Amino acid sequence: MSNRTTVTEFLLLGFSEVREQQILHFVVFLVFYLATLMGNLLIVMAVALDRHLHTPMYFFLMNLSILDLGSISVTLPKSMVNSLMNTRLISYPGCVTQVFLFVLFTSTDFALLTVMAYDRYVAICQPLHYEKVMNRTACIQMAAGAWITGIVYSALHTGNTFRLPFCQSNVINQFFCEIPQLLKLTCSDMYLSEVGFIAFGAFIGVNCFIFIIVSYVQIFKTVLRMPSEQGRHKAFSTCLPHLTVVSLLVFTGCFENLNPPSTSASNPDLLMGVLYAVVPPVMNPIIYSIRNREIKAALKKLIVWRIFTKN
Repeated sequence: MSNRTTVTEFLLLGFSEVREQQILHFVVFLVFYLATLMGNLLIVMAVALDRHLHTPMYFFLMNLSILDLGSISVTLPKSMVNSLMNTRLISYPGCVTQVFLFVLFTSTDFALLTVMAYDRYVAICQPLHYEKVMNRTACIQMAAGAWITGIVYSALHTGNTFRLPFCQSNVINQFFCEIPQLLKLTCSDMYLSEVGFIAFGAFIGVNCFIFIIVSYVQIFKTVLRMPSEQGRHKAFSTCLPHLTVVSLLVFTGCFENLNPPSTSASNPDLLMGVLYAVVPPVMNPIIYSIRNREIKAALKKLIVWRIFTKN
């Protein structure tokens, strides 16, 4: 007990100690961040301004873009500032806030993707009941349920983590605060409760993933039975982007969480963190824009309208 000290700040893992490489890291992350902001903001604006996109699928897509904006804004700006200022510090309250918001956005993201899978299932497998099942009230309730689930889950996770005493060290072997790395710094057996909570969360996540897979098995069965080739193409064009986004989130999450945290700073830990925290928000708007004709048409109209109003 006498060796325990109160932690007031943490040290994040830097990408390099060489000043030129720190500047390079800042520039690369800035490009990723601006691309993500532009892509997701364009989707939000397109869905909000185009009346043809005021449907359940695009309502959920707009929520997904907002989550991606929040997720990447939690991690990248702090890392960029640290590289630019040649520091590794993050305050204790800053770390708490980062953990809470990152878990909130990522868990809500997965809950929303599960809802979107159900939306596609009803639209393709039960088209006659779609308007009744996926009405405006139901969509708002589903989206609100995903957000509330994420808030509660994140609050429990964050509170359970930061009630633990930190006495091993204050060095986090990642470029942002994350729970697995924080648990390595605790000096109490109470961290096992948080491990159990993570396992329970993983169990819920696996069940959601199974629900998504079962939904898409039924969707593909229905699509393959469609007599019209145009109908099959339209159905696939709305489903494949969502399935790609789900796969990207699941695989990057598995790589990050199944990879055992190393006891010392390492480049693989940093690469896993980038793969998990940066790649999905960057890729999601690209995936939806490339595969979805309605999104591409709405974006073209939005860009043309902006150019016309400026002129």
